[in-house]
Amino acid sequence: MFNQLSDRLSQTIKKLRGLNRLSEDNIHETLEQIRKALLEADVALSAVDQFVADIRHKAIGQTTIGKTQPGETLIKLVQDELTHLLGDNQSEINLNAPSPIVFLMAGLQGSGKTTSVAKLSRWLQNVKKKSVMVTSADIYRPAAIEQLATLAKQTGTHHFPSTPQDRPVEIARQALEQAKKQFVDVLIIDTAGRLHIDEELMAEITQISQAVMPTETLLVVDSMTGQDAAKVAKSFNEALTLTGIILTKTDGDARGGAALSMKMITGKPIKFIGAGEKIDALEPFHPDRIAARILGMGDIVSLVEEAQQKLDKDQAAKMAKKMQKGQRFDFNDFLAQLEQMKKMGGMQSMLNKLPMMGQIPAKAAALLDDKLFVKMEAIIRSMTEKERLFPALISNSGSRKQRISKGSGTTLQDIAKFLKQFTQMEKMLKKFQGNKMMKRMQQMQDQIPPEWLGK
Repeated sequence: MFNQLSDRLSQTIKKLRGLNRLSEDNIHETLEQIRKALLEADVALSAVDQFVADIRHKAIGQTTIGKTQPGETLIKLVQDELTHLLGDNQSEINLNAPSPIVFLMAGLQGSGKTTSVAKLSRWLQNVKKKSVMVTSADIYRPAAIEQLATLAKQTGTHHFPSTPQDRPVEIARQALEQAKKQFVDVLIIDTAGRLHIDEELMAEITQISQAVMPTETLLVVDSMTGQDAAKVAKSFNEALTLTGIILTKTDGDARGGAALSMKMITGKPIKFIGAGEKIDALEPFHPDRIAARILGMGDIVSLVEEAQQKLDKDQAAKMAKKMQKGQRFDFNDFLAQLEQMKKMGGMQSMLNKLPMMGQIPAKAAALLDDKLFVKMEAIIRSMTEKERLFPALISNSGSRKQRISKGSGTTLQDIAKFLKQFTQMEKMLKKFQGNKMMKRMQQMQDQIPPEWLGK
């Protein structure tokens, strides 16, 4: 998400760090670059003009104060205004209501609404430790009813069944009664979507809302529709009392115009973003963290929180102990690391949260492609258990390489490259044995500017 915008703004920020003084000329030049980058990211024109005007007004005022680092001052102004554009503070979902708390999900067809219901139920259970029931009031698309039932099984969520013959309002009422009987904390109601906004859709969802009086009415919007996403949100908000927005498919949205336009156009906060198809690919929306990510400053806080929630702590401890003792790193260890990385959303998802990622050379960045790690996993899973424990067996055997190549659907060149990369990783890990790991991590942290870490 925001890849194109982040690349452009990161370059602008880099130039700003070298400024010894702020003048109307260099402020104007910088803001023109920012304005162009935002428009290319499909941010609404009204939002862009307001954003640039606010920075210009504050930046020119700063020149009279005589800051010792004018470039850093302007960077901070850009970051603060970007945070403001995204919504200032995090807007959390309301869980301070009598149980069962009702969440009503709205959105157009194809926005990822049903999947978002499952993702939200998973998040509520794992992070907030709430019991959740889901139901589908989408009687026009039988596949939606079946899809939600299947997803409920995957997430271990209570499911209230419905059929195309039921009335949507009655489904919602009966689900609420059942949720009360089962003492469920949260009831999430999935509603019907349309290819476009129409009176029938709005009338139906309004009736459901009046019947169950939801605490949260969340609109699910496809971020890849750009400015149209904000327009859709505005139309829904005129018919319903929206409490927040879930932006989906942000992993495929390189521009980010929807996120940057949403709050200003609708007045409603983005509460979650969906970044991937996996059932746990949903994260709360933090305007300040997203702003830092866009400007190439990373998002260390979110990365740490994600690691705490998703990583296998026992596996990590076992690996750390093995490294400290200087024991041999084998293919089982490598596979375990790949699986841990997948839990974090893949390599790209992790790298996007690290500071200074824009400074990595293109050739090095290409080696961090998630597709390469998928290929590596296929290669390891095509090995025998003995080969995984003793990597040297493969290096010295052409027949083993041939068999693994066929089993993994790769070439012999791929196998050779993989073995070389594995050897390099093994050498690198030896540098982190014992207390060396903590020292090197401290060195890396010391190189990160304190303002990037929120200090």
